[in-house]
Amino acid sequence: MTPGEFQDAIAACNLLPGPASTQLAIYCARRLGGIAGALVGGFAFITPAVVLMLALSALFLARSPPGWIRGAGAGAGAAVAAVAVRAGLGLAGPSWRRLAHQIPRRVRWLIYALLGGAGAALVGPYLVLVLLGCGAAELAVRAAGRRQALVSWLPLLPVASARVGSLGALAWVAVKVGALSFGGGFVIVPLMQRDAVHTYHWMTATAFLSAVALGQVTPGPVVATVAAVGYAARGLGGGLLAAAIAFTPSFLLVLAGGTHFERLRGDRRAQAFLDGAGPAAVGAILGAAIPLSQALVETWQFVVLAAAAGAVLLARRGVVSTLVAAGVVGAIVGLTGGPLPH
Repeated sequence: MTPGEFQDAIAACNLLPGPASTQLAIYCARRLGGIAGALVGGFAFITPAVVLMLALSALFLARSPPGWIRGAGAGAGAAVAAVAVRAGLGLAGPSWRRLAHQIPRRVRWLIYALLGGAGAALVGPYLVLVLLGCGAAELAVRAAGRRQALVSWLPLLPVASARVGSLGALAWVAVKVGALSFGGGFVIVPLMQRDAVHTYHWMTATAFLSAVALGQVTPGPVVATVAAVGYAARGLGGGLLAAAIAFTPSFLLVLAGGTHFERLRGDRRAQAFLDGAGPAAVGAILGAAIPLSQALVETWQFVVLAAAAGAVLLARRGVVSTLVAAGVVGAIVGLTGGPLPH
């Protein structure tokens, strides 16, 4: 493909819900080998991350792991909130600067970001409704400015409920992660945390932090973290099911709409929706740091969090090296008999 076509693909994938990196990989493979190429390329991009996440989940989420394993997970998990803040700030800068000299849009940007942050901190699994609401609000503002009737092209999304512990509950969590999240990355954290920890009690807060840290350390799309949640809920089968459901929308979106990516990039309604949902997603990533920090228990974890914040925000150290260092500190605490969260 030409450089222009590749840029159109990047822009279109950022307009779609779900993991943009996965969708871009599927699209490039589709251009090379059609539907069969999309399937092969997509699976090749996703499978290593999912397999590695399931293997690490079996180690870190075991019923009685060794103390140093628990400590490593608790240490790396303690640093996750700092990584979330860095991720949010990294996205906020370019998005904010793009609106230079556009005061009304900057005001709306701040409102959407605040709503996204509040949604991540307070409503957790219903964050998707906040993201969709911000996108629809910006769409309405643009339509009103053009004196046109707003024609909603977003389906009404029911707030699904499922029996505690059922496969339906796990499927709904995976759907929210794979099909209804804009911005990717840490946006999926509040979508999963309250369901996995508080609603269905599939895993402890400490185990969830460990899973998020593993998702940042391992190569591949961060959405593969949902496999760890599925593993905690229903073992290996649950992990595979959650990953399959979370990634299926990416395949469907690209296979159904890949030929229209150039047109999608220039669609004013799609761009308007993203201009509302995008800042909300940035706010959600920053807001995710609040429940992540609240999950910490031991004093040494807060020290690790402070050190990690200094490393990634001030010293600009790499995310992976920071998480690994935090895990090493936790492992040492576990080996020396220090206090570990349950």
